[in-house]
Amino acid sequence: MTTIEAIIIAIVEGLTEFLPISSTGHMIIAGKLLGVEDNDFTKLFTVGIQLGAILAVVVLYWKKFMTPLTQGKKGWNFYLKLLVAVLPALGLGFLLSDYIDTLLESSLTVAITMILGGIVLLFIDNVFKDHPITTEEQISFPTAFKIGLWQCVAMIPGVSRSAASIIGGMQQKLTRKLAAEFSFFLAVPTMAAATGYKMLKGYKSLGAEDIKLFAIGNVVAFIVAMLAIKFFIGFLQKHGFRLFGYYRIIGGIVLLVLLATGYLKS
Repeated sequence: MTTIEAIIIAIVEGLTEFLPISSTGHMIIAGKLLGVEDNDFTKLFTVGIQLGAILAVVVLYWKKFMTPLTQGKKGWNFYLKLLVAVLPALGLGFLLSDYIDTLLESSLTVAITMILGGIVLLFIDNVFKDHPITTEEQISFPTAFKIGLWQCVAMIPGVSRSAASIIGGMQQKLTRKLAAEFSFFLAVPTMAAATGYKMLKGYKSLGAEDIKLFAIGNVVAFIVAMLAIKFFIGFLQKHGFRLFGYYRIIGGIVLLVLLATGYLKS
């Protein structure tokens, strides 16, 4: 992987991680279109640069993450809710790790789930219209756990973690804005755990050049993710999910065409 390729993939990660369009799917396809060799380092890189995206959430919502520390027991409920919500993903991720790694190699899987997920997003705003939960304090522990269950669907490549958890939040009667923000909060422990686990398994094989690419990738992903999060919240409140649904469907169809013509391998 060259430095330019690392920067491009990191831009893709930062742009797509918190949008409901599947960052993993986009990075897989970006890597294949760029002709990046599909090896252990490439797989580790696409996971490792998520740290930059995670940091973007913490920085943007610094007050939300730090304020609970000054509020005693009541404030700690915020962290406990995130812990409860992340448990399903941690459990299933550990049990299905090898199977998930196999699926990550399939462009066909990404194409199909892109289209199916897009169809869901076209109608989701009309399906969940009741949003009485407007603040994080109103989210109960059972509600947090149910949102965490929804997040597990994103273990299938092409199914956006952001979309799955936001839809889960809306199904649990959170407003679109709160569902999106809770999805961002939940991304921090979820992605930190997944990224940390993969990095611990693979860091010993990294050389000086690999570490340089990781550093560049994380800085780029951090900056781009900051911009993407700000854009997404404003856009979502005004326009909902429909445009993202069309994007996913068109993107999935393009992928199927590329696979059918042999330009990409499944």
